[in-house]
Order: sequence, then structure tokens, then C-alpha cells
Amino acid sequence: MASYIPRTAFFSFALKASSRPAVARYSLPRVRFMSSEGPQYENILVSRPDPGVVLVQLNRPKALNALSSALFKELNEALSIADQDDSVGAMVLTGSEKAFAAGADIKEMKDKTFADAYKNKFLESWGEIARLRKPVIAAVSGYALGGGCELALMCDIVLASPTAKFGQPEINLGVIPGGGGSQRLAQVIGKSRTMELVLTGRNITAKEAENWGIVSRVVGEGEGQVVKDAVEMAKVIASKSQVAVQAGKEVVNAAYELTLAEGLRFERRIFHGLFATNDQKEGMAAFAEKRKPNFTHS
Repeated sequence: MASYIPRTAFFSFALKASSRPAVARYSLPRVRFMSSEGPQYENILVSRPDPGVVLVQLNRPKALNALSSALFKELNEALSIADQDDSVGAMVLTGSEKAFAAGADIKEMKDKTFADAYKNKFLESWGEIARLRKPVIAAVSGYALGGGCELALMCDIVLASPTAKFGQPEINLGVIPGGGGSQRLAQVIGKSRTMELVLTGRNITAKEAENWGIVSRVVGEGEGQVVKDAVEMAKVIASKSQVAVQAGKEVVNAAYELTLAEGLRFERRIFHGLFATNDQKEGMAAFAEKRKPNFTHS
């Protein structure tokens, strides 16, 4: 939820960031989803590196991509539009080389009262990302702390550069994770490790995150490599049947909600249901005929 980087390190990074252009070096053509009258964003950059892939880049370099309410509103809108766009098969979410997101915006939070946070459902909108039907791949470089770690955990697949650092340091600010960190981490890495991160505020390396199962894998070194790998993975996913991809995401997520017996039954029913789709007929016919399938997403 909160951003916590040693003060000297924060200002050092902020100074370097302020002297650079807003767009990361690994930049891609910016393509709006609909028309020239479509959404205009101040805190994110949206591009189409591939016809079936949308890339959303957090763009608050001076604040190390701290997650403000304004940023999250734009992020939810952009991802929702992509989710409803029939030409999009997968999304990639990234930040900068220095920070995926260093946490929630402390300046926005520090003077909030309980009544304000409670009545206005502070941070509740963050959960909208987890409800998207199409897969979202997080490409993480640098700091993914507090809200940044929580944001990565909301995504379906997490790729990390060797520079990535994950953590829930809210305890250093007198609070606890508020964007799902304690709950999603416990599901992924278990009680003991979650307790360690939440109660000590310790950051972990990309390699530790990989060993613990927080990230799918750590990519090779090189600026922008994690984004390139994430886009390539998104292109592979986008080439599949969108119906099957969304069904696959649904059944995997169900494993966190259901007992094993219920989950197996649910998976089987969804599997059976796919036999009513054109893509199942095309996919199996193409396999039998030793050709590439032409999915119509129907």
C-alpha cells in the first residue's frame, strides 16, 4: 500500500528521474484504443506493440510511479477499455527501470481520517484489476513495494528483471497493507513468509521472489528486457482462442476460492462448455490436419 524507500535513495532516484524524459527508453508507439477523441491520460502511457496486445506504462517518474487515486482511476479505465476491445487478447502492465511502483502516494494518504477512508472506500477500486477477464502480465523492474507489490500480485503473470525488489514495508509507516498484500501473499507464499514481510517490512530480491513463487520467472539482464519478454508472452497468449484463454484464467482463479472437489467439478464443466465453441472445433480440426488454427474467438 505505502511507499517506503530510504530518504536519501528516494531523492537520489527522484533527481535522476526528473532529468529524464517521461517515457521509458523502451518506448512503443502510442495507439489510442478508439478514436482521437478517446481518453487522454496524465499518469499512464498506452500503446499497442502488437495488434492483439495493449501495453500500459505507469508514468509518474518523479514520484517513482507512486500510486495515487488519479493514477489508479486512469489505470482502471485503460485496462477496462482493453478488456472490452475484441481485438485485444492480453495486456502488459509496467513502470520504469527504477520503479514498477514504489508504493501508494503517501502525500495523498498522510492526512486522511478514518471516516474519510471508510466512507469513500479508499483503495477499494484497486480490486477492479483482478476482475478483468483477459490476462494481465506485470513486467517489473526496480522497486515494487507496498502498493506496487500489491499491484503486481493483482496481475495474472509476473515477470521480473534482475533489478526488481518486492516488499510490503507499510509497518515502517505505522500501518499495514491495505490493497490486498497480506491476503494475496499468504495465498502465494504461505503464512510464515507473509508474516515476515508484513511484520518486518523487509524487501526481497527478484531471485527470492522467484524462489517463493511471487514471480513466474526472472528474465535476462538488459534495460527494457522484461517488457520485451512480457510483450512476447502477451503476443503468444493473444494468438490463442480468447474464449479458451478467458476460461483458463477463470478456472485457475477459482482454485483460490473453491475446495479441490468443487474446483475439479467447476473445471470439468467449463471444459465441457468449450465443446460448444467454434474455436474448439477449429483447434482440434487444425491439429488433426497438421495446420495452424484460425481462431475466430467464438
